[in-house]
Amino acid sequence: MAELMRHQGYSATSVKQLTAAASAPMGSLYHHFPEGKVQVAAAALRDSGAAYIELLPLLMDPHADLAAAVTGAFDAAADRIEETGWLNMCPVGTIAGEIAESEPDLRAVAAEVMTLWIERGTTYFIARGLAPDAARELTLALLSALEGAFILSRTLRTAEPVRAAGRALAARAAALAVT
Repeated sequence: MAELMRHQGYSATSVKQLTAAASAPMGSLYHHFPEGKVQVAAAALRDSGAAYIELLPLLMDPHADLAAAVTGAFDAAADRIEETGWLNMCPVGTIAGEIAESEPDLRAVAAEVMTLWIERGTTYFIARGLAPDAARELTLALLSALEGAFILSRTLRTAEPVRAAGRALAARAAALAVT
């Protein structure tokens, strides 16, 4: 489901496509997910969200300097979006925007995932030496910039927005690290 949502969004994904992609009979889907497509999408968002936040230390830990870590993480994201032919990098943000008013249960799941990201990101940056308020601010800025840069990059077919966001936030990370 996460891959289908990455490629075409929630609304364009049918239960028939989902069962075909999973090589599963329709009855099996409803046996495990009695609420149907919404329940499958919620599980996919939670799983994707949990996996994506694990990328934070993976991408940043190799860099002792926080500003270099931010630039490195954004450069890696820029490379990845380019390599995939501008594929949606994050189904959570995209689905949140798509269904914010039409599927309140999924909006709540997206908010739950994003809250987890904020909490885990804040904890991560505190461990990297930032004060709690600064860690939360940087986490929110990184998430906001990354999601927006993904949209711009996919639309313009250039990784420039992701790289620019990384450079801008690297400067902010450096300033937060010294305060």
